[in-house]
Amino acid sequence: MTSSYTHKWGLLRASSTARYHAPGQAEGKRALAVTGRAGFVARGVVYVLVGALALRIAFGGGGHEADRQGALQQVAAQPFGKVMLWLLVIGFGCMTIWRASQALLANGPKNKVGSRLMNAGRAVFYGFVCWGTASFAAGTGGSSGSDAKSRDWTASALKWPGGQWLVGLVGCVLIGVGVVLAVRALMRRFLRKLETGRMSRRVRQVVTVLGVGGGAARGAVFAGVGVFALVAAIRFDPHQAKGMDATLRTFAHTPAGPWLLVAVAVGLVLFGGFSFASARWRRL
Repeated sequence: MTSSYTHKWGLLRASSTARYHAPGQAEGKRALAVTGRAGFVARGVVYVLVGALALRIAFGGGGHEADRQGALQQVAAQPFGKVMLWLLVIGFGCMTIWRASQALLANGPKNKVGSRLMNAGRAVFYGFVCWGTASFAAGTGGSSGSDAKSRDWTASALKWPGGQWLVGLVGCVLIGVGVVLAVRALMRRFLRKLETGRMSRRVRQVVTVLGVGGGAARGAVFAGVGVFALVAAIRFDPHQAKGMDATLRTFAHTPAGPWLLVAVAVGLVLFGGFSFASARWRRL
């Protein structure tokens, strides 16, 4: 009798505890989802602006650098630009938190060590992006773009013991990341992370075009930056390193002429659109 009573009391307490914690867990999950969606919106804004700046360069209207610094300058020039910059800071901070949560809190068979490490790396990356955006918004971040920063980092790294190998390794990693991004985009792997069942047929077609074109262009830029870093390591010359802006401009000097830059620039705009779509339909 006592044993039966104790068993029933234990089940009752367990059920009560589950009901007590479930709402809190659900609220936490919803909060993280909102955080992630805000991050994707911020990423989308920057990529659309970078792509638009690259298009201007392709058609002879250069001026601002086609990188994150140039995009932030464009935002700052708009009415309420300062407010918009701080909103981007919040957005990138949200992306940092969401990526970190994916690395630390996610569980299940699909969240293997490799996936956690990748999310941790993304969290660190977006942490730097958030810090850089905040510094720009506060007026303390300087005016150097991606090209100057790439040359400065390469010059410093080449002075370290084994620095030439380190720069070469970074270049190879960036090339590999670019290839993986492009291949996954062409294979439409991104659809697995989206709630495609909630999309209409037309919307899914549009999102697929955004993901394929945007992901391929983004991969091309990463690989291009990596190639220049590798060349800088091989030649032991930091001036060979290029950031996003110089890499995009280089596309205009290939045998395909400025049309390759146009294609990549349009792709970056598409990736911005895909980021907005991810903010709406990504499984978070």
